[in-house]
Amino acid sequence: MSQQSEAIAVVRRNVEEVQSKGDFALFDRLFAEDYVDHTPQPGFPATRDGTRALYGALRAAFPDFRVEIHFQFSDGDRVATYKTYRGTHDGPFMRRQPSGKQVRFDTVDVMRVRDGQIVAHWGVGDLLGLLLQLGIVQPLTLDSAPETLPSEAKR
Repeated sequence: MSQQSEAIAVVRRNVEEVQSKGDFALFDRLFAEDYVDHTPQPGFPATRDGTRALYGALRAAFPDFRVEIHFQFSDGDRVATYKTYRGTHDGPFMRRQPSGKQVRFDTVDVMRVRDGQIVAHWGVGDLLGLLLQLGIVQPLTLDSAPETLPSEAKR
């Protein structure tokens, strides 16, 4: 198996078995002790323990949390994954009580793999979309939009 294929297999196992099924014993084997999250979520350290806590918090808030991988590709030891998360808000999340709402949000992650373990992460997720679905933030509507844009106000 090539380095690229191995790296993709490691990241896929994280998505399918840890994130989607909650296999935290596997998490401990897949994530290196010196792992660094270069884009940590607010309130979670940029460490292996921080990512483990984030995964746990998501599974607690969305017990049926599951992930669909749309595609992956590798550039040497880095694996990019475009995926959609889905779940039901059946546990506390961001100080909100369970709503029972079904949610979905997309994410693009890049993970670096060394010697069969994930050592780094960079990612961008549609967290605004998630917050809108849960009613934590309200959408901007024509009624709530400013009558003039800042650039028009300067004219």
